[in-house]
Amino acid sequence: MVVSREFSWPVRVYYEDTDSAGVVYYANYLRFMERARTEWLRSMGIEQDVLREQQSVIFVVRSAQIDFMQPARFNDALQVVSSIKDLRKASMVFQQDIIKMDGGEPCVLCKASIRIAALRVDDMKPCPIPDDLLREISNVD
Repeated sequence: MVVSREFSWPVRVYYEDTDSAGVVYYANYLRFMERARTEWLRSMGIEQDVLREQQSVIFVVRSAQIDFMQPARFNDALQVVSSIKDLRKASMVFQQDIIKMDGGEPCVLCKASIRIAALRVDDMKPCPIPDDLLREISNVD
């Protein structure tokens, strides 16, 4: 199933996010995307610690494909735009773009396709995404 609802989360680049060249260290883009996915769940009233405790389900990154196009720098204001491109019973694929407004025009710095899998806490094996969450995710405006 393809889902197209977008969620946008702001990120400010801090000094600690940069490398010796003054640009965002490549692995930090993954951290920005992780925060956006967490806030996307939170915007639907889903807290991951509650999901783990009450339904024994966690989400993990199964795979990531990233294309770095332009660097972000210290103090840049960015937006992580996320949408689900594929939703299955036990996994979902996010399209996540990191965008900077450059002179009023959006500039895509990084594009990623991130596959997230649902796992049971007790044995770390794949399990279905809980029905209530699956319904919420599928409720496209």
